[in-house]
Amino acid sequence: MDFLDILTKKRNGIKLTKQEIDFFITGVTNGTIPDYQISAFLMAVYFQSLDEEETAYMTLAMANSGETLNLCSISGFKVDKHSTGGVADTTTLILAPLVASVGIPVIKMSGRGLGFSGGTIDKLESIPHFNVEVSQQQALQWAKQSNIVIMGQSKNLTPADKILYALRDVTATVESIPLIASSIMSKKIAAGADGIVLDVKCGNGAFMKTLENAQKLGKCMASMGHHVGKKVTVVISSMSQPLGNYIGNRLEVIEAIETLKGNISGDLLTVSLTLGANMLLLSGKVSTEQKGKELLLQNIQNGKGLEKFKQLLQQQSADTNIIHDYNLLALSPCKLLLKANASGYIYAVDTDCIGMASQQTGAGRKQKTDAIDFGAGIILKKRIGDVVEKGEILAEVYSSSEQKCQSAVLLLQNAIHISNIAPDTSPLILDIISM
Repeated sequence: MDFLDILTKKRNGIKLTKQEIDFFITGVTNGTIPDYQISAFLMAVYFQSLDEEETAYMTLAMANSGETLNLCSISGFKVDKHSTGGVADTTTLILAPLVASVGIPVIKMSGRGLGFSGGTIDKLESIPHFNVEVSQQQALQWAKQSNIVIMGQSKNLTPADKILYALRDVTATVESIPLIASSIMSKKIAAGADGIVLDVKCGNGAFMKTLENAQKLGKCMASMGHHVGKKVTVVISSMSQPLGNYIGNRLEVIEAIETLKGNISGDLLTVSLTLGANMLLLSGKVSTEQKGKELLLQNIQNGKGLEKFKQLLQQQSADTNIIHDYNLLALSPCKLLLKANASGYIYAVDTDCIGMASQQTGAGRKQKTDAIDFGAGIILKKRIGDVVEKGEILAEVYSSSEQKCQSAVLLLQNAIHISNIAPDTSPLILDIISM
């Protein structure tokens, strides 16, 4: 098979066969196809796209390009969750123990963050002694005992995706929906779950800025799951403001614990319950989303969700005392306050800008090699629609230096818009797609 022929077919908009796509992914993985031809192929896909069948073939080939996690030895329906990324999106730390607490196995491979979208693994590594480097054998053993494992991605998980992702980033082909979908779904399929709930963020703090594009991506991934025999539900949720009020690794761990204690409601809890309920719905544990939410809320109120989080900490060598002593999750020493320069309503926020402010504190990375300041971040005191008085505190900023704090405060000043007009309320859950 000659790759130039395959490249020419896709350039001309001709559908590729499974064998041709397998040949491409094999060549990407073993290095027999040079970067310049891979880049040309990505650009051809960007303009000519892939249909549902081609995207499914590509996804499976990428999933099988490296190690896969075999969960067959664990009884029951295994569920996984993935978010396309957002600011203060701490849902995994809330819904994973909650779903596991009702008897549904959650074995989740997560990644580290880049930019201002915090990675679940970074948040867990901010907890003293939490071990994310877990072997497959150990993960299976723990899952059988506790129904929950959250671990770092295997270095050889979907190696083809790592190569394609790096090239997409430098060839202006990131926005291709089939390429985004195959990247996400290949990792989820390789992780071995029976069902997957995908949280596609939409809005000014998300990669998908419009509902139309979020729906296109969601439908593509749901269809792909159907093609490969997985149950998939896509929840499209708004990212018109940070999901939670705590932004930064240790801060988000604290907010997750407070949510599991029943002390926090609002958007973060709403999205966590929606995603978790749909995980229960896929597993057959409940017959409706509402019953799923009620069951999860019950396990917040009776403490079973928090106890499952404690079990996760204990099995992965972390200090369980953090649940009751937040001094063990020390914040960075420099603190600055952002105060309102006018009275009125919080009319709108630039979520991207707030994310960049958190990155300025040291809570996020600009490059994969950057070190993270686990104690850095932002606590937002107000949300869209809240009334504020001039001089009232809008946010607390934590970092290792006053200069970093000041840089973050300047960004926050531009990100939070106050008006004498009350904003219209917009829905948090924009759509749910199942297949």
